[in-house]
Amino acid sequence: MKIFVINCGSSSLKYQLIDMNGEKVISKGTYERIGEKSFLTHKINGEKYVLDHPVSNHKEALDFVIKQLLNKDYPSIQNLNEINAVGHRIGHGGEYFNSSCIIDEDVIKKIDACSSLAPLHNPAAIIGIRALQELMPGIPMVATFDSAFHQTIPEERYIYPIPYKYYEKYGVRKYGFHGTSHLYVSQRIAELMNKPVEDLKIVNCHLGQGASICAIKGGKSVETSMGLTPTAGIPMCARSGDLDPSIPGFLMKKENLTPDDIDSILNKESGVYGISGVSKDIRDIEEAYSKGDKRAKLALEHYKYAVACFIAKYAVPMQGIDVITFTAGVGENQSGIRKGICDYLAYMGVEIDNDKNAIKGEEVKISTENSKIQVWVVPTNEEIMIARDTLKLINGKN
Repeated sequence: MKIFVINCGSSSLKYQLIDMNGEKVISKGTYERIGEKSFLTHKINGEKYVLDHPVSNHKEALDFVIKQLLNKDYPSIQNLNEINAVGHRIGHGGEYFNSSCIIDEDVIKKIDACSSLAPLHNPAAIIGIRALQELMPGIPMVATFDSAFHQTIPEERYIYPIPYKYYEKYGVRKYGFHGTSHLYVSQRIAELMNKPVEDLKIVNCHLGQGASICAIKGGKSVETSMGLTPTAGIPMCARSGDLDPSIPGFLMKKENLTPDDIDSILNKESGVYGISGVSKDIRDIEEAYSKGDKRAKLALEHYKYAVACFIAKYAVPMQGIDVITFTAGVGENQSGIRKGICDYLAYMGVEIDNDKNAIKGEEVKISTENSKIQVWVVPTNEEIMIARDTLKLINGKN
C-alpha cells in the first residue's frame, strides 16, 4: 500500500511517497518558488536531485513531480497504479472538521469557505486537489486539517473577548494550527516514556519558521498559542505573534497603511527578523549574536522569554506539566535556543543536561535525572500522520 502525501503552500509543494508496509519513505521532495524561478529538490535512496524546472502553477508542479516518481533513471514506482491514495495537508478546517476525512465536492466547498481564514494555504490546497483529480483521476484522496486537533479546546478558551456577534457572523475565535505535528509528538513521547498518553500532561513546542505551543492533556489539545490565524502566539521567524491589538491601527494611521500592508508587515517583516533586522533564519541571527550584534541578542532573548512564558502559562489549563517536548526545525536543532528557554523555567525545577542537549535532530531526553519536569527533543513527522489517517479512511476504519 503506497500513499502519496502532499502539502501545497502558496508558492511551494512538499511531498512524500510512503510505503505503508513498514512506513518506509520511498521518495520525497520540495518544489520551491512556484510561479517564479521554480526548482525541485527530489530525494530517493539517499540521493538528492536538484532540478531547475520553472512552472507557473501547482498543477504543472505536480505533473513534473509525477514524472520524477516515474523517472527510469531513479524510479520510485513503475506506474501510477501503484499509488493507492493521496493525503493532503490542509491549513484550516474551521469548525467544519475535527478529524481527517475523504475528499468529495462538499469537503472542497467547506475548505474553500475557510479560505478567508487561511488565504495563503487553503486556496493552494484546493489547486493541488483539483490538479491531482485531473492527473490521477479516480484515486481516493483524504484531507488532514492542521486545525482539527484543536477542536477539543473548551469554548471559554477559544472565544475572544470581543462582541459575540463576530463569532456568530464570521467564526472569529481561536482555532490553532500545527495540529498534525502536535498530535504526532504527543503520541510518540508517550511511547518513549512508556506511559499511556491519557496519563500525561504535555507541552509541545513546535518551533520552526512558523511556531506554536500546545498544551496536551490526556492526548487532547486543551490550549494552543496560535489563534484565528497562524500569526498569533509566540514571535516567529517573520511573524509577530501576540501584540497590543491597538498597534496595527496605530501604525496604519501613522504610516498610511492598508489592511493588506499591515498584514504583510505582521506576517513577513516581524518576529525575530523584525527585531534583529538580520534574517528570517534563526541560525543567521545566532551567528550575528555570537559576533556581538545587540539587536540579534535582543531578538533571541525576546524569543526565548516568550516561549518560556507560554510553557509556564500552560500549567494552568492542565494543572501541572509532566513533560516538555521540542520539535520542528528550530526546536530539533538549535540547542542554544532550547537551553535559553529552559533556563527561564528553572524555578519550576527544569534542569537541562548540556551534553545531551547538544544532540541535534534526534529523539533524546535532554533533562537531567533531577529535573522535576522531563524535557525531550522529538522530531516531528506530520507526513506519516497524514498517511496513517489516509490509510484508515480508505480502508473504511473511521
